[in-house]
Amino acid sequence: MRRFSRSIFIVLVALRYGLDELVLTSFQKPWLRVVARIVSVGRKLDAPRGQRLREALESLGPIFVKFGQVLSTRRDLLPPDIADELAWLQDRVPPFDSKIAIATIERAFRRPLADVFVQFDPTPVASASIAQVHFATIRDNRGNLREAAVKVLRPGMRRVIEQDLELMAMMAGWVEGLSADGKRLKPREVVAEFDKYLHDELDLVREAANAAQLRRNMAKLDLVMIPEMFWDFCHPEVIVMERMKGVPIAQLDRLRAAGVDIPKLARDGVTIFFTQVFRDGFFHADMHPGNIQVSLEPATFGRYISLDFGIIGTLTESDKEYLAQNFVAFFRRDYKRVAELHLESGWVPEGTRIDELEAAIRTVCEPYFDRPLKEISLGMVLMRLFQTSRRFQVEIQPQLVLLQKTLLNIEGLGRQLDPELDLWHTAKPFLEKWMADQIGPRKLFEQLRAEAPRYAKLLPQLPRLLHDYLENRPADHRRELLELLAAQKRTNRLLQTIVYGGIGFVLGLLAMQLLVRIRLF
Repeated sequence: MRRFSRSIFIVLVALRYGLDELVLTSFQKPWLRVVARIVSVGRKLDAPRGQRLREALESLGPIFVKFGQVLSTRRDLLPPDIADELAWLQDRVPPFDSKIAIATIERAFRRPLADVFVQFDPTPVASASIAQVHFATIRDNRGNLREAAVKVLRPGMRRVIEQDLELMAMMAGWVEGLSADGKRLKPREVVAEFDKYLHDELDLVREAANAAQLRRNMAKLDLVMIPEMFWDFCHPEVIVMERMKGVPIAQLDRLRAAGVDIPKLARDGVTIFFTQVFRDGFFHADMHPGNIQVSLEPATFGRYISLDFGIIGTLTESDKEYLAQNFVAFFRRDYKRVAELHLESGWVPEGTRIDELEAAIRTVCEPYFDRPLKEISLGMVLMRLFQTSRRFQVEIQPQLVLLQKTLLNIEGLGRQLDPELDLWHTAKPFLEKWMADQIGPRKLFEQLRAEAPRYAKLLPQLPRLLHDYLENRPADHRRELLELLAAQKRTNRLLQTIVYGGIGFVLGLLAMQLLVRIRLF
């Protein structure tokens, strides 16, 4: 019943803001435009279409707001007026009452606001779908005054998100049951993955831990800054972090006026992304422009500032190796290797013809090489790859959905910064170096060093473990093992006899040759 009422609410919101009229007028067929005029009769739809879409998404809740955030970065797919309006969703979602934020803080820390902060600004500086941010001043555990940013969870989020996720899960079940193609897309697993990350985002302590891990990972890269978390002031509903001072990356005119090298900024963004994905397997998965700033401070001029770590993607070693090999093969235009990797990973059914899959992948990717980013749409490439995957029954991997979303975010950001950026040539040297490190002697040494403590503990125990095994096994198994050991000893003696006999034979030949030479002299 709850799902049904939510479905009705979504339909009513769509009708209220005229989203049905927007869809119909987007088609070129005259009769559909006539239908659009008819359905708009009696409704006040004077506001611009972008504003109506933004307000509808805000009314529908955080999941739909996040959908709008992703869309706002795809200016190649949207008209400029809609893209500009959706950009407001990145950090300008209407804030909730500051009194509620203060009550949440006091409930979390069980003391008055004045006992928590030296100074607290009740006016929020940013408001997103999940939480909003206030500036404050704290006294750290050393007694020093520190400027801080306080993130407070938006009230009632869990109930709204769970309602939408239930609806999405129900619709995913319908899609999966309709056809084999729907089953191949694994919609329920994708929704489950989305469910996991959204619930993780509702725990702000988890976000703080994500930020701390990213800060350690990125410490030596000198390309990106991550705020320090003040752990004495962290709670599932409230976290307090170092205040970062930067310019939003969307304000390109201001960055250019300050002297920031915008093309370098675009290249650095690609380096940061591939470092997090392939070196660490731990990446910021919500990299829309609202979460990214650029420092203008003299000591850190031109560096990225990352914010909002509620959604983090992770990859296993096998995921990283598979993806890196795919990327390197793409960059080398080795489409046969890409097809082989799909077969080796089990993503395509056994018996798939490599040559046919290779030809299909080449047809999709070859037209886009050696082009600047302004002439490439990764969204279009992915769409065509999905069409190809349907033909060859490629199984969608739910753990890579966040990576695909982040890649689209990176493309949208790169397109805004430097349309001339060559994404392929920027990423290729990094990935080739990463692959060399993975299979080179340095990697072998690192793995041996990592396993050394385990081996050092295990090796002295081997005689005892073998003795315990022999003692505890049933008599028949022990007898078989003893017979096997006896046979191994006989084999060893035979091998020793053959080896020693061979050595004696060779030495005898040498001795005979020596005697013959002595007699000749």
